[in-house]
Amino acid sequence: MKHLFLSIAISVTSFLGFCQETEGHKITVTIDNVKNDKGHVLLGLHTSEDFMKGTGIQSQKSEIKNGKITITFTNVKPGTYAIMALHDSNDNERMDFENGMPLESYGMSNNPVSYGPPQFSEAKFEMGEEDVEMAIRF
Repeated sequence: MKHLFLSIAISVTSFLGFCQETEGHKITVTIDNVKNDKGHVLLGLHTSEDFMKGTGIQSQKSEIKNGKITITFTNVKPGTYAIMALHDSNDNERMDFENGMPLESYGMSNNPVSYGPPQFSEAKFEMGEEDVEMAIRF
């Protein structure tokens, strides 16, 4: 009886272990032109529904070393996304403005150069069945 129970337990455990699969893929982001190592870089992975409305579907906070950061978003399912990044130099977890102009560096996926508020249409990219690596410039 012990052997039967042990055999069933091992079979069920093995089956469940093989049935698990990752829910998505990875997006690795590198920024190598951060002005200084003060504060952190905040990054958000956004869909069109939550773009410019908070932290996004995933968020990351990275320390800066020698003006560079690298982070990875994991378990990202195929779809259309945009990434926003902010050098939060004073660690207050928000972008600071003076007279309507940003005081801290920021960037987006696709590195669009635009005047005015960021647009999802300029920053969007397609996540397929492969991992993605990208560089964002401030």
